[in-house]
Amino acid sequence: MPRSLQDELKQRKPFVSLEHEAVLSIARSAAQLEHQAAEALKPHGVTPTQYNALRILRGAGTAGLCRNEIRDRLVARVPDATRLLDRLEAMALVVREREGEDRRFVCTRITPAGRAVLARLDGPIATLHERQLGHLGPDRLRTLIDLLALARESPGPLLG
Repeated sequence: MPRSLQDELKQRKPFVSLEHEAVLSIARSAAQLEHQAAEALKPHGVTPTQYNALRILRGAGTAGLCRNEIRDRLVARVPDATRLLDRLEAMALVVREREGEDRRFVCTRITPAGRAVLARLDGPIATLHERQLGHLGPDRLRTLIDLLALARESPGPLLG
């Protein structure tokens, strides 16, 4: 039987509610998975958010995407997508170009160097995900995915 969240957090009092325990369990699990991913990416010189942006741009192909499209597709929201792209451009992993009639429109594309970083990471990241969650098996993974999708459909913050 896996260790309880209460034991992991060394919490003596019971949780206020099952919902509270579930939210904390999701946050604890996400933090642990994200830390492992960050450690796997560190030797390659990219952060999880940079990795996510590169994958988005690889998926966009030669058409590329504008900053807002990239920002909206990121798994974790960032306060400043421009700075994220500035860093990737400084690393020569993406290029940005003004296009078309509207000079405000800047298209971002992944470079061959960015594709090479992802190519080096594809195998290790797939292996990491298998190590992180493969032990659950396909049926439990599908249940987990479905439950998390339902949780994301909540009405949102009600404070205030």
